[in-house]
Amino acid sequence: MWKLAMAFGLGMTGAAMAEVQTAVVAGGCFWCVESDFEKVEGVIDVVSGYTGGDSQNPTYDDHEGHYEAVKITFDSAVIPYPVLVAKFLRSVDVTDAGGQFCDRGDAYRTAIFAADAEQKAAAKAAVAEAEAVLGATVVTPVLNAKTFWIAEDYHQDYYKGTGIILTRAGPKKQANAYKFYRESCGRDARVRELWGDQALSH
Repeated sequence: MWKLAMAFGLGMTGAAMAEVQTAVVAGGCFWCVESDFEKVEGVIDVVSGYTGGDSQNPTYDDHEGHYEAVKITFDSAVIPYPVLVAKFLRSVDVTDAGGQFCDRGDAYRTAIFAADAEQKAAAKAAVAEAEAVLGATVVTPVLNAKTFWIAEDYHQDYYKGTGIILTRAGPKKQANAYKFYRESCGRDARVRELWGDQALSH
């Protein structure tokens, strides 16, 4: 209910409404980025989708040129945009230009899509700070935002699903299949290896 109230401004003052902002990031599998950021304090909503390409109405089966991405709606009074993007960088492998973990290819690369000059400056500063912390090149680019296309309904909140999914380890409830996939890909282990205590907790 709180998410709905925040999203639609129910019971909020004009000043409070002005704090609601959006950020678009790509971090490999959008199920995982959605799962990570729905747990972050100050985040109101996270939606999976596609962006960065030129084709119209991309789908999961045909999104060539697009990244798998998420749109994060957040209260900047609770979590300012620079903090949000710093957390994002600490949730992925920013040194991998070929995809993320076991998901390879252009659609699974990392990126920050800046909506305006202020977001671009903050994102570039966050990347520079991440490079200083790691002592390594961060390959995550800061790009100009393009149209964000919402993914199919079955991708939204995938990690919470209750249906039965056939996996390499046999049939599992969707939420458990998601956990199995994430662990098998080594996502959290690699993020902890790279970022140590700064890694976004899951």
